[in-house]
Amino acid sequence: MKLTLAQGPAGTEIAGLGHAQPARIMDNHELEGMMDTSDEWIRQRTGIVTRHIAGAGETVVDLAIPAARMALADSAVAARDVDLVVVATTTAAERSPNTAGRVAQALGLGVDGRGPAIMDVNTACSGFEYALGVADQAIRSGSASHAIVVGAETLSAVTDWTDRATAVLTADGAGAAVVRPSETPRIGPVVWGSEGGMADAVTISPPSGRFFQNGREVLRWALTKAPERAREIVARAGLGLDDIQVLAAHQANLRIIEPLAEALGLTDRIVITDVTESGNTSAASVPLGLSKWWHTGKIPADVPALLFGFGGGFTYAGMVAMTPRGTGHDAGTNSP
Repeated sequence: MKLTLAQGPAGTEIAGLGHAQPARIMDNHELEGMMDTSDEWIRQRTGIVTRHIAGAGETVVDLAIPAARMALADSAVAARDVDLVVVATTTAAERSPNTAGRVAQALGLGVDGRGPAIMDVNTACSGFEYALGVADQAIRSGSASHAIVVGAETLSAVTDWTDRATAVLTADGAGAAVVRPSETPRIGPVVWGSEGGMADAVTISPPSGRFFQNGREVLRWALTKAPERAREIVARAGLGLDDIQVLAAHQANLRIIEPLAEALGLTDRIVITDVTESGNTSAASVPLGLSKWWHTGKIPADVPALLFGFGGGFTYAGMVAMTPRGTGHDAGTNSP
């Protein structure tokens, strides 16, 4: 007996990007009144100047929906064609239904009462890259035709606002991408994994239920292991570092992003540093920064971008993806 396997396209591509952030902006001076810290200390240690914080009752769902809607509009893909929604989050508002289900319902996805496949992914700060890898493989295997991939977090809900080691970092936001078939691969192979022995380096665990990280251990990994993992991602895509035009790394800390860019020899390329105004938004940070810079014309169309997330678990994941071609967007603004 031989089973028949579904067959999909040769490749996939990111067709559109979207993002959303809470209206409330918290600057470093506000934190000065909450704990023993200063604007100068925060800038020197993290590079962060402002961050967006969810309002009362504002959840991951409230951020994921407008980000997904914006990405869908940017892509010019019809909502009826989307048959997979993957949301990466570690701060889901509900255990069930999942966040992806709420997004699909709000966007009215599905045909004739049959909705898309919906799933949440929780690998913390590498979540968007895990989710994008799942969507890419699902489409190429024939299990889906078009996907919406979202990274969304409300870390403020799990922040200890008396702990300056973590409270100065965390923030809220969402970023999204629409993935569609492509005649040639425009999203490279995902390289994903975990670091044994580092599961407790970044946690949100009982009894406190608050975000905690061993900053020294995370920084040590970022300085010693992250460049090696990033080089592997580029190599798996069949490219060299000279080909990479955009570095979209997890927006954990400017003291991590800048050394990573230097170690990879990418300081003369476009290095996303949205962390300065958006803080650390975990699974949302890569798509949030990518979308913001894309929509403001800081990132050109149709160039290779290295997407690389790492954090809680301790997980990492990444791939090389071409930036959108410009469909559904002002291509003139983002032309190379």
